[in-house]
Amino acid sequence: MRVSVLDTRVGNVHSLLKALAAAGGEPRLESRPEACLAAPMLVLPGVGAYPAASTLLAEAREAVRERLLGGAPGLGICLGMQLLLDESEEGPGAGLGVIPGRVVRLEAPRVPHMGWNRVEGEDPLLTRSGLRTAYYAHSFVCRPVDADAVRATTEHAGVRFPAMIRSRGMVGVQFHPEKSGAPGLAFLAAVLEEVGR
Repeated sequence: MRVSVLDTRVGNVHSLLKALAAAGGEPRLESRPEACLAAPMLVLPGVGAYPAASTLLAEAREAVRERLLGGAPGLGICLGMQLLLDESEEGPGAGLGVIPGRVVRLEAPRVPHMGWNRVEGEDPLLTRSGLRTAYYAHSFVCRPVDADAVRATTEHAGVRFPAMIRSRGMVGVQFHPEKSGAPGLAFLAAVLEEVGR
C-alpha cells in the first residue's frame, strides 16, 4: 500500500519511513500537504512543534480535513495525533479539527515524558499486534471531547492520558511505533492491513 508521509521539516522521519516499509507499506515522503491527498493513506509523523506543523498544513488544511472526515485512512503519531484535534496549548495555529478536542500540557512532575510505558486498551489493532508497551517522547497530551474516541491510555507520574484515539478511518497514537521494536512494527502492519481491506 502506498503511504504518504508528510514532511514536517523538523526531526528525523527516516526511522518512520523504514518502519512503514518493513511493515509492508510503500512510504513516500511529501513536502507539500496537498501532495498527500492522492495516496490511499496519510501519515502525520510525530516530531516537531505544533505551531510550525500547523503553519505547514495551513494552505491544504481544508482539503486534508475533508478527506479525513470523508473516511480516508490516516495515522497520526505523537505530534501527528495532536494535529487531528482543534488546537494546542503549545502555541498558535489550528489543527485539522477532525477529532474535536484540545491538546494540553502534560501536568506531571517529570516532563517531558520520555521512555517506555504501558499501553492499556483492547483495541483490535493492539490485540492483533500484541503491543502492550511502547516508546513515548512528548510534553503535551490530547484531550478529545468524545471519550469514546479514546481506545487506549497510559499513565506517567500519576497522570493518565490517551495513548490511542480513533475516529472514522483515523488512528492517532501518542507513542512512537517506529521506535517501539517488533511490537511497534506489528502495530504498523496491523494498521496497514486494516486500511487495505
